[in-house]
Amino acid sequence: MNLRYIVELEEQERALLQELTRSGKPAARRVKRAHILLMADGHLYSDAEVARALATSESSVARTRKEFVEHGLEAALNDLPAPGAPKKLTADQNARLVALACSAPPTGRSRWTLRLLADELVVLCEDLEAVSHETVRKRLAENKLKPWLKKMWCIRKVDADFIARMERS
Repeated sequence: MNLRYIVELEEQERALLQELTRSGKPAARRVKRAHILLMADGHLYSDAEVARALATSESSVARTRKEFVEHGLEAALNDLPAPGAPKKLTADQNARLVALACSAPPTGRSRWTLRLLADELVVLCEDLEAVSHETVRKRLAENKLKPWLKKMWCIRKVDADFIARMERS
C-alpha cells in the first residue's frame, strides 16, 4: 500500500465523486479516476487491489492518489495541461508573414515557396534570427493561406451573354 499518499475524502467530495460515477456524462478518464479515489478513500485497499478491481495499472492509481494529496480533487480528476514548446513566431511576426504571403512574389519568381517566405520573413523581422519552412507552413495552414496556388478561370469566349451572367452574380 502506498502510505505516502493517503486519500481521505470529505463528505462533500465523496458525494461529488459518487454523483460523477453515476451520471454517465463525464469522460471515461474522469469516471475511472473518481472510482480510484472512492476506493482509495480511508486506505482500505492497496494500490494493487484498486488497480485489479478497476482494470487499470497500479501506476495510474498511485498517480491519481498523488495528484489528489498534492493538488486537490480537481487536479486528480482532470488531465494536466500538456507541455509544449512556445510558438516560434510572435503575433507581429505572424501578421507580417500573412501580409508577405498575400503580396506579389519577388521579381524573377512566379510564386512564393515556403522556403522563400521563411527567408524573406527573417529579412523583414529584425528580432527573428531564423525560421524554418515548416513553421511557415504551419502558420499559413492556421490562416488557410496557400500562396503557391493560383486560382484561375478558364473562359473560352467572352461575349455579351457571359458578361451579363457575370454582372448578375
